[in-house]
Amino acid sequence: MSGNRAILALEDGSVYQGKAFGAIKTVVGEAVFNTSMTGYQEILTDPSYFGQIVTMTSVQIGNYGVNPEDDESDGVKVSGFVVRDVSPISSNWRARQTIQQYLENAGVPAISGIDTRAVTKKIRDAGAMKACLSTEGISAEEAVAKAQGWKGLVGVDYVKKVSCKKPYHFDLSDEELKPFTVCGTKLYNFERRRPLFKCAAIDFGAKTSIFRRLAFNGFDVTVFPATASAEEISEFGPQCVFLSNGPGDPSAVGYAHDTVSVLIKKYPTFGICFGHQVITHALGAQTYKLKFGHRGGNQPVKNLETGLVSITAQNHGFAADAKSLEKVGAIVTEINLNDNTVEGLRHRDLPVFSVQYHPEAAPGPNEASKLFADFYELVKKNS
Repeated sequence: MSGNRAILALEDGSVYQGKAFGAIKTVVGEAVFNTSMTGYQEILTDPSYFGQIVTMTSVQIGNYGVNPEDDESDGVKVSGFVVRDVSPISSNWRARQTIQQYLENAGVPAISGIDTRAVTKKIRDAGAMKACLSTEGISAEEAVAKAQGWKGLVGVDYVKKVSCKKPYHFDLSDEELKPFTVCGTKLYNFERRRPLFKCAAIDFGAKTSIFRRLAFNGFDVTVFPATASAEEISEFGPQCVFLSNGPGDPSAVGYAHDTVSVLIKKYPTFGICFGHQVITHALGAQTYKLKFGHRGGNQPVKNLETGLVSITAQNHGFAADAKSLEKVGAIVTEINLNDNTVEGLRHRDLPVFSVQYHPEAAPGPNEASKLFADFYELVKKNS
């Protein structure tokens, strides 16, 4: 399949011709870009990308292959993949497949050999756009028409498509819970915290790395579907609640707003990304769609309470409205230094806080990983 003609078309009529790899298929979705230099497998399997066609700004993708250990979910979640150059070889001792084989087996089409800088600049200037990616040889006119005909992300609930279907216990072996080392160097430089706190995690499309970090940091995690009711979760008897990342429009999941509005009054709560946005709505505030979103491993965030700046990993197309948060008892704790959008909040009276970025990274910097320890201390204080 690799090397056949492929096409990427945007709703404004822009067309990019390239070489196909991955699956023989035609898809539609929202065209976005990611600035991470590595971590393409984690990006491909992040459920937050459901419904999106992702362009990588890094020039070459696929050089270290893929392996089952680095998946962030049960499979590839992007609708399509766009790269400048796909590596013909995979040179890494952990690799089990090439990215070409990986995407073909997952049924996801991809295109290489196009000017990804031009695509990125267009999205940056015009905003995220509807797009069509085809490896089936369709015409440019047909591809543009398909892009224009797609309904888009606003007002759409994609969470139900990626959330777990029933509760389950997130279990790690004793070996996995040991500090992770490579060549004798600890990458997780701590032992698992004790005692363990019983945590109910609501899955809006969670990355596995988040649950792993929670487990390392002293939480016994049981994962619930996004549609779980407050009563169902309360019957479980948690000591705290965690709200995960996820795809789509946070305003479209009213059932989650209702559930979380009850839970935050009863349990210490921590939210990440989509979970942060759900807390925003549960408190009675609003979110809005960003022009082109924040996606990558180099987003600077300033903590307004400490003055510290962290470089963070991010993946979101919506943001919390600061003015509406102030009206419902929330304090904006962090902002993005690129555009001053809300990156963190805490409630004035309730033991509730959240961040828009990804402290578990994967891929990205680990500067913000202490938030999991902060959550542990918050739960400990309120137990």
